Amino acid sequence: MKISPVLLNLFFLTCFCAIKAKIVNKNVERSLDLSSQLVKSTIKITAEDTTGKPLKEYVLILNEPNLSYISVTDGSKNEIQARKSNGGLQYVITFGSSSAHQIILVETVSTKNIMPYPEEIKQHEIQFAKYVGLVHLYSNYETYSQKTIVKLGTSNILSHTQVKPFSTATDKLIFGPYENIKALSKQELVIHYENQTPFMTVKNLERTIEVSHWGNIAIQESIQLAHSGAKLKGSFSRYDFQKDGRSSQSAIKSYRTILPSSASGVYYRDTNGNISTSNMNSLNDFIDLELRPRFPLFGGWKTQYTIGYNVPSYEYMYSNGKKYQLKMHLIDHIYDNMAIDKAAIKIVLPEGADNIQLTTPYTINRRQNELVHTYLDTVGRPVISFSKLNLVESHIADFTLNYTFSRVSLLQEPFLVSGFIYIIFVLTIVLLRLDFSIALHSHKD
Repeated sequence: MKISPVLLNLFFLTCFCAIKAKIVNKNVERSLDLSSQLVKSTIKITAEDTTGKPLKEYVLILNEPNLSYISVTDGSKNEIQARKSNGGLQYVITFGSSSAHQIILVETVSTKNIMPYPEEIKQHEIQFAKYVGLVHLYSNYETYSQKTIVKLGTSNILSHTQVKPFSTATDKLIFGPYENIKALSKQELVIHYENQTPFMTVKNLERTIEVSHWGNIAIQESIQLAHSGAKLKGSFSRYDFQKDGRSSQSAIKSYRTILPSSASGVYYRDTNGNISTSNMNSLNDFIDLELRPRFPLFGGWKTQYTIGYNVPSYEYMYSNGKKYQLKMHLIDHIYDNMAIDKAAIKIVLPEGADNIQLTTPYTINRRQNELVHTYLDTVGRPVISFSKLNLVESHIADFTLNYTFSRVSLLQEPFLVSGFIYIIFVLTIVLLRLDFSIALHSHKD
């Protein structure tokens, strides 16, 4: 019996279409850094389509609460296009190359996922913390092999999830390798360990950048800082604090802020005035500023201070005729492993600036432009303001602000000053020539 070639081709086409793409994680290497108050993860995923078809899309599920930062690159560290879906819980990764085998590198930083446990400790007690996560990568796809390394920064581990195979190093926990992990696996990972690093949180940051076309940019930051670690139980003893330097290790005694190398006129003050117990060291690439609060910060304690400085505008501003471009950090380094709950940024441009266009390295909450009046202003200076929640060091990146400005406007202030002085001079001359004396005149009979 002969089979028609048309029927044969239709049969093979039907079989080919029946073979659906099956994506699997051939290997997953995961690293968790829990040595500070932040959870920093690095995940290397080797994914492939077992049918041999080109892998064009991969759905990444982020089962990490309080996610602050994410970066997705390929094996060559080139950024991969990833778009949010399902309310931000998933990222759909699109590949440029047509290959059945793809390498995905994911870096994330999350806040408030390492909690002090117990929540209250006495002044001399050690601060412990608890982390709750997942042993396996939470994924839509089956995983053939996975290994997780957890860096704790201490060997003092009270307890941890024990899913064999696992091992303990000096300051690390190693889980795996595990084989043939089902999709959407939710094996809980709990680690209770010593964490004496200060849990410092910037509750509110107000950053103002004031641009002058006379060669200067003034920057001022108002910072509300809180110790979000284990709260202090009982009263504070200054005597015990100074007597035993090893106690109260989790208290915030000092921290380092990094300023631009060209910063000048640096000032820092709290509600009581200038903070004198601070050191500033000028290095080649930056200025290392060590700040010491007036009192050590224990868990639950707060402080507020203001820091300001000037930088030359030629390092951050570019011009072409009437067109200007400002390029600066959206936020700067306040302390190591910083966590900012809310940041509000204001950029004050010179009076007369127009056609303003702002480009940021990540999404922000833009507010409506305003006008502010200072000395010698007529119509007011434009103010661009925006805010952002849940920021970490990885968010230190440049924004770009384009605008137009006429150089003739620079003459406005000198003319106003000159006109004011001229009017005072004329009024002085007029007043000096007037005779306000009362004279007595005698009459002859």
